[in-house]
This record gives sequence, structure tokens and C-alpha cells, in this order.
Amino acid sequence: MRLQNGGEKDLGARTKAFAMRVVRLYAALPKDTISQVIGKQLLRSGTSVGAHIAEASFGRSRAEFISKVEGALQEMQESRYWIELLAEAGLVKPDRLAALTDEAAELTAILVTIVQRSRTTARASV
Repeated sequence: MRLQNGGEKDLGARTKAFAMRVVRLYAALPKDTISQVIGKQLLRSGTSVGAHIAEASFGRSRAEFISKVEGALQEMQESRYWIELLAEAGLVKPDRLAALTDEAAELTAILVTIVQRSRTTARASV
């Protein structure tokens, strides 16, 4: 199953760019234990979003497609949590995270819409 209207390229590129921003953020974090532990959690979840989208693009069924996009959504929600924690713990200034936070919110909205539309389409075709 493919994301429609060529959207997989845009979404794939955006999720990869998000992952790269997360990688750069992790590399710039202080080397203390707390920053590194939270940073590694963000690194794992933030880079997983794009991997799930890449897998979704080649899902063998609508159910598998939806499952992979839902996985990306879960990883994005986790990423948002770790970004908030970095700011609230005072490890990174919130203004340095603003653009990443905004992109995470936009990607979340896109992923939610894809899941909802895919489920609606799946129900309509039954």
C-alpha cells in the first residue's frame, strides 16, 4: 500500500529531516548522564518515525499500512514527550526546541489524518 498523491516522498523527506534534527540535537546535548539518557530515548524514538513511514509505504495490506503508520504516530508521541522533558528539566532552552516541537506537532497531525482516512477507506471498501 502506498501513501497517496506522492505524499510518501514529502512525508518520507519530512520524517527523515526530523530524524536528522534529532540526531544533531543529541550530538549537541551536554555529556552528563541525565542529558544522555533522555537524549538516547529521543534519538531512538525520533529516528524510528521515518523508518515506520518507509515500511508503511510498502505494506502488503491496508491493515499492515495502518499498523506501520500507527507505529510512526506512537514514536512521534514519544519523541514529543522526550523533547518536552529536555525543556522542562532545563537541559535545553525551550526556544532552541521550538522549531523541532512545531514540526513534531505538524507531523503528528499528518499521521493522525492518515490513520483516520485509511481506517475510513478500509471500512468503506468492506
